[in-house]
Amino acid sequence: MQLKKIQEVLEQFKTHLESEQKEQHLYVYESQKIFQENWDLGVSDLAGMYNRSLNNTQTRRLWNRENYEPKRMMLEFWRMQPDFVKQMFQDLFNETKSADGRVGRFVFYCDELLTEYLEKHPRSREGKHFHQDGYQMVSLYLTFRYPDQYTLYALDRFKRLLTTLGTPEIPATHDFERFCKVTRTLWGFMQKDEALMEAHRARLEEGKHYQGESLLPVYELMQII
Repeated sequence: MQLKKIQEVLEQFKTHLESEQKEQHLYVYESQKIFQENWDLGVSDLAGMYNRSLNNTQTRRLWNRENYEPKRMMLEFWRMQPDFVKQMFQDLFNETKSADGRVGRFVFYCDELLTEYLEKHPRSREGKHFHQDGYQMVSLYLTFRYPDQYTLYALDRFKRLLTTLGTPEIPATHDFERFCKVTRTLWGFMQKDEALMEAHRARLEEGKHYQGESLLPVYELMQII
């Protein structure tokens, strides 16, 4: 990454924070707060806890849109194998292990559960669990569980970001570990820009949006460049 390019995209993001579109992605901070307040693997009704953890007053597009229903399918898995799904999330959230390994195992376990689900529901038209498509939903779990370590992932946005920053080596396939390193580096630069951080925090509504340290501004930056 080129320092000059980083400075340019940060200036672009500051311009966005001063524009009429500055609140267009704030719904992700609301969902992050709701997840933080509700996620608890120690409760008896794990499916209900999961359902409450993924919520929003404005939109459900993060987990429910046309041909994309990962929340609905994960609820089926919770109801079918609650103890196993609990172990899946415990492994995904185990920060002592590599992120690539955890994400890959989580998707593999979802594949196994989908096979079991289809065996029990042979007339079902389901063919996907939606967690394998670009790792978007798995990154959402990590982003909401560890706001200061992860942000929402999509390979196309990541490739565009690297190109914009003048990076010569663009990944052809998923490289989640690298994505984490790049986004954490950008977040470090953002935190050093007092004007940027002040403009960012001024948008957040107390009691509605997550107020702690969060890499979601890096997600917003990737959305606008």
